[in-house]
Amino acid sequence: MHPAAEHSPLGKSSEYIATYTPSLLFPIPRAAKWAELGLTAETLPYKGVDFWNCFELSWLLPSGKPVVAIGEFSIPADSPNIIESKSFKLYLNSLNQTPFADNAGLEATLVKDLSAAAGKPVGVRIRRLQEVEAEGVVALPGVCIDELDISVSNYEHPRPELLRCDESRIVEESVHSHLLKSNCPVTSQPDWGSVAVEYRGAALDHASLLEYIVSFRQHSDFHEQCVERIFLDLQRLLKPEKLTVYARYVRRGGLDINPYRSTEEVQLPNHRLVRQ
Repeated sequence: MHPAAEHSPLGKSSEYIATYTPSLLFPIPRAAKWAELGLTAETLPYKGVDFWNCFELSWLLPSGKPVVAIGEFSIPADSPNIIESKSFKLYLNSLNQTPFADNAGLEATLVKDLSAAAGKPVGVRIRRLQEVEAEGVVALPGVCIDELDISVSNYEHPRPELLRCDESRIVEESVHSHLLKSNCPVTSQPDWGSVAVEYRGAALDHASLLEYIVSFRQHSDFHEQCVERIFLDLQRLLKPEKLTVYARYVRRGGLDINPYRSTEEVQLPNHRLVRQ
């Protein structure tokens, strides 16, 4: 477990406060998890963002009438801190009985508080339900590898040694799987996700990738570190010209977390999948 997470509200009984309380936000430094992967803030081999979507965002108008919306938050992948997920939910719930003059006032408050917790500017969009509804859901790009016939016996830890590639063939492709599962390192609750890999490099053996993804099934780690581990293991194997790895996780407590990591400065989408 991350040492800072022991002091977070995750896995503990919590009072739900319904009036604005920014002190509820609990930052967790990324440095310890980066160190586990052999990284520092100065040596990150990727660019990226963590998209958080909140489906339980509500506040009051000056008249006292409540408003509901969907919040989209983009936290830079190189920010000094992640925000512990339960504290994020508690903070957002503290807006429930808090009046704001308009969306702009709420958005400015969210930007200020979340940026202070993350240690870098956080992007915020307050989205009307009709806008998100009109977008619908999308499919991940490329080939789904979930129907491949594999035998699996290892679920406890990620096993990069399972990954294979054909160095004699250079390909550019997108593949994805919906079989990503890991466990929360604090509560041991399951985290369900879909993962996509887009790259140009040595041809990746799809069956070996699926075996590798399934090896995360009983692994305990935060969403962000699972994606970073997959990115690093594929980068070492494929030596790619370009590589993007991202996961779309199923929401818990009204929040979903979607980490993107890439060698490229790309305009990353935040489109919902069918399980989201």
